[in-house]
Amino acid sequence: MQCLPCWVITVALATLFCRVSGTCDKQLLPDLTMTLSGTNLDWPCSATKKIYTSSGRYISKHVIPTRLQIYKDEAIVLTPRYKEGVPFTLGKLSLKTKNHHPTITPFPCWNLQEEGNCQALQSAVDIFLDAQDIVWVLDTGIVNTLEQPVRRCPPKVVAINMKTGKVIRTIDLSELVCSASRLQYLVVDYDQDGGPYLYISDAASRAILVYDVKKGTGYKFVLPKSVTRGSSSNDVLYLALIRKSCGTTVLYFTYLSSERLFSIKTHHLRRGSTKDTVVDVGPKHEQFVILGTDSGSAIFFRSKGDGDIYMWNTETPFNRENFLLVQKGNECRLATHVVPGYKRLMWVLESNFHDYIQNKVGCAGASISLHPLIKECES
Repeated sequence: MQCLPCWVITVALATLFCRVSGTCDKQLLPDLTMTLSGTNLDWPCSATKKIYTSSGRYISKHVIPTRLQIYKDEAIVLTPRYKEGVPFTLGKLSLKTKNHHPTITPFPCWNLQEEGNCQALQSAVDIFLDAQDIVWVLDTGIVNTLEQPVRRCPPKVVAINMKTGKVIRTIDLSELVCSASRLQYLVVDYDQDGGPYLYISDAASRAILVYDVKKGTGYKFVLPKSVTRGSSSNDVLYLALIRKSCGTTVLYFTYLSSERLFSIKTHHLRRGSTKDTVVDVGPKHEQFVILGTDSGSAIFFRSKGDGDIYMWNTETPFNRENFLLVQKGNECRLATHVVPGYKRLMWVLESNFHDYIQNKVGCAGASISLHPLIKECES
């Protein structure tokens, strides 16, 4: 009998609860549901907050968490500097708190958040927690990307040891990019000798950046033209690192508006093998957003503009029959990330990011929720 991951068991129990009780409570785990806000940040003192506010370096409604990783009982969240007034771009919050409106604290410290200081983070856009308890943060170096983009610093990846909270490595990506590059997603893998490798999507270059951390070298893996078929020049290139039951790690990728899903075994990426190594997994039934994985063989995704979250076990064929609906969406928010973590649950970060982009949020800012992935009742 195949063992089911704990999050699947949770989904099953939630469904059973609905059938037995006959109720349709939208918050089956209300104690673990949190509302995040740019108005609830941790400041060194009130004077600092006043200075940031008066100088325009803090505009609460411009703060929006978009990505996260969970380490023990803490969520490490990214607040990219899409617009001016975001005081820090990497923060953390406690998942044990009884406060449903938790405070977000700059992580690991305020000094690492200074805009214009190239030793600090400028705009973190993706994050990955590896098996060695190291969190890797992708910093594009570009701020105010939704207003008037300004390149403050070269793009880089910063590695932080979660056990100590110390920065242990900073990787300059300057030599792997061009002026038109758009770095979007980051995953981290280890080879058989325990050496870490970074894989970073560069949508504008139709490429995946491959970086050997141990050797301090990298290269640009240019993808076949077929990968971009149907996509636009301003598209998003998603990545998902999958660990098959046999132990093989495979990188799945697709452009948002591309017609098909692709994959490549990571050992091909590490060796620089380009001939016949990219696999056409199959046609997509519609445009979809890859939200994350369970650190195993499952990929979570949603259709563009739709809140329903689905799971696909990559050990099965890529078709509709194998897409499992694991959470019904709502009209207000769309998921931006799904990750495993605290209490052995899958967690969802969702917001009205679509409104945020169009400047349609009020003075209170975006509507942001962090909660376990739980299958809700049928209405």
